[in-house]
Amino acid sequence: MRHFVFPLLALLCACASGPQIRTHHDPSADFAIYRTYNFAAEPGTDRAGYSTLITGHFKRAVSREMEARGYTLATEPDLLVNFFTSVRDRTSVQSTPVLVGVDYYRYRNGLYSVWPLYDNDVTTTQYQVGTASIDVVDAARKQLVWEGVAEGRLTSRVQRDPGPAIDRAVKEIFDRYPARAGSASTQR
Repeated sequence: MRHFVFPLLALLCACASGPQIRTHHDPSADFAIYRTYNFAAEPGTDRAGYSTLITGHFKRAVSREMEARGYTLATEPDLLVNFFTSVRDRTSVQSTPVLVGVDYYRYRNGLYSVWPLYDNDVTTTQYQVGTASIDVVDAARKQLVWEGVAEGRLTSRVQRDPGPAIDRAVKEIFDRYPARAGSASTQR
């Protein structure tokens, strides 16, 4: 479950500005011909032949966004939607110059350092970054026509309750979707 929750959470976590969003679409794709959608038979968030809770969160959020753009869920769709998540560990190292001699126990450091009276405080922070990717595929041609990616730092709050984070991330990704059902791409 960790591999599903953390990446999604990262999408909406880190800073107040939210996750970093990137999208790309096939410039040769004719978005005007697409009116229906469904999900890949085995979404990237499923494991061992069963549907995960994360898959359920993604399906609800993606359905909301696709239907808001005029698409209809169908058994023989024009578009297939798939989603993937990943998480990776990161380390941040920050060095801050400090004046030596400010505290009682460090008063002699300035006499023996390369730059008298100055030293560095080094802080190391380890954290996780999650990535969620949504692929929209032309079902007939089996060709990717649009992809959206959200990436951000995972917080403990998001890890405890990934549903709202997934909803926000999917919305932010689809805010950059290039068309409405049955209309040409707006080239965003």
